[in-house]
Amino acid sequence: MKISKIAAILCLMCSITNYSQNIPIHKTTEKLTIDGDLSDWKTPFLGPFVIHNSGQKATQNTMISLSWNDENLYIAYKSVDSKIVGSSQKKDSHIFSSDDLIEIFIDPDGDGQNYIEIGVNAFSSSYDMLLKCISPLCGGWNTLMAFDIKGMEAQSKITQKGFNTEIKIPFSSLETIQNGNFTKPKVGTKWRGNTFRIDYGNTTEYLALQYYKSLNFGFHQPKEFAVFEFVE
Repeated sequence: MKISKIAAILCLMCSITNYSQNIPIHKTTEKLTIDGDLSDWKTPFLGPFVIHNSGQKATQNTMISLSWNDENLYIAYKSVDSKIVGSSQKKDSHIFSSDDLIEIFIDPDGDGQNYIEIGVNAFSSSYDMLLKCISPLCGGWNTLMAFDIKGMEAQSKITQKGFNTEIKIPFSSLETIQNGNFTKPKVGTKWRGNTFRIDYGNTTEYLALQYYKSLNFGFHQPKEFAVFEFVE
């Protein structure tokens, strides 16, 4: 009985540590080509993703890596997918309702308002959206799909195991977000956000690198966004 209790406490401690961990964004000097081919990617991958509101193991693995230089933020995903659902669609289509895709939310000032959402499917179809406010305290669900991240590049490549995705986000494009309080990052800068995947395969799963401790359903839980930390 004592051993069981100790084991349970250790498991809980590990869970809390994993949940509270910062997500590092490693600085890079590599020249990265946004083509879905990850052979030029040198920074470590994190994961696998878990069910976003329980922390349980996903049916298929997803890994992510983030890096930056003085001009851009770079994100790379590896998505295992035995049954890719989706198709090539026009920009800003609602692919989150129908297609296997990866997503990232970024909130530079961490106030839960004026943060961006980006989604890309296995066929390189993408959308970028501004979430002005989703709380009743600031007027309720207020989004802007017409918002565009100038200079953003997003490309996926289907592989034997699933699909890989690369995204480039110019920092200059985030400076234009009204009330976004964006400042160009440096070593030690911390943003809020999270990284996600929707898998519409044999069973629909909503996945995240860091799950929501409250166990709330839905990716838009700004109070529980993880911490992105810019590091060397």
